Amino acid sequence: MTMNAARVTQLRPGTDRDRLLVGVDVGGSKIAVLAVDADGNHVRGRHTIPTSVGAPDEAAEQIAGAVDAALVAAGATSREVQAIGVGVPGRVDPATGVVSLAVNLGWHRLPLRDRLEPLLGVPVAIENDVRAAAAGILDRGTLGRIRDFIYLSVGTGISAGVVIDGAVHRGTRGLAGEIGHIVVDAEGPVCPCGLRGCLETIASGPAIARAAGDGRSAADVYLAAEAGDPDAGAIVDRAGAALARAIHALVMTYDVERIVLGGGVSRAGTAFLDPIVLELDALRAASELAADMLPADVVAVSPDGGDVGAWGGISVARALISAAEGNPRPEEVVAREANA
Repeated sequence: MTMNAARVTQLRPGTDRDRLLVGVDVGGSKIAVLAVDADGNHVRGRHTIPTSVGAPDEAAEQIAGAVDAALVAAGATSREVQAIGVGVPGRVDPATGVVSLAVNLGWHRLPLRDRLEPLLGVPVAIENDVRAAAAGILDRGTLGRIRDFIYLSVGTGISAGVVIDGAVHRGTRGLAGEIGHIVVDAEGPVCPCGLRGCLETIASGPAIARAAGDGRSAADVYLAAEAGDPDAGAIVDRAGAALARAIHALVMTYDVERIVLGGGVSRAGTAFLDPIVLELDALRAASELAADMLPADVVAVSPDGGDVGAWGGISVARALISAAEGNPRPEEVVAREANA
């Protein structure tokens, strides 16, 4: 996760205890903010607001307002903040801070960093949300010694943050892990990306709600399935089977040790996880290779719950500071050696 070297000189000096880091997770339904102390050990404040989807001109003001509210909760002001990291779904250029394509938000070529910094008066770094979240999991050591894993976020959209050999993989076009737009049913519903039957049209939160067709949210559908509603059960079983096949595809492609599940839909608990495990068991039973590649502990639900994306924003902010101090992250060293 690289940062623009031309900008790091604007950082406020020092990482004293009175300095704060702020992480922002912009999702399709909510914006979550964490303010933590400089060493990242103590949460000082948090705030969550709904996202104004399809209102790019209001995005910077909305995010800045959420940050200000989190700082009020922390008993602090922006003068005490050293850096802010923002995770946004879709295609993001960390060097320019431009969100060039966020399908589920309706944002196109939005210069988010350049709009946020004047409002907040603090250096800001922008990164794709799931890649930021994956970096946060890596930085915080959530998985212990595991250095090859994928964070699979299932919420308004579906996307994966890939970590290989302790480095976040962004891909040639900055879209590595966009598995939500892999077609799983060519005759399925039209996806906002323009294709038919993408994984997101079956297993995302809005897709599950639409399948119910009665005004219930995805959380309501999972609760109904858990209570024995057969129609709700069929919907979540279909979603779980599609996610299990996506997990299988990710493991077969990247040969990672762990898939970490997160995002709003994952908070449905066992009702969310059980259909996935059932389909993984079926894949193992049908294939010796699948059984070898999908051990029983291959899937885990993120222990950070709704905070995993905001912790990713903290990691993005920390990367900006690290670059300013001339201490490249491990993945930056790997990239330099590969290009030498």
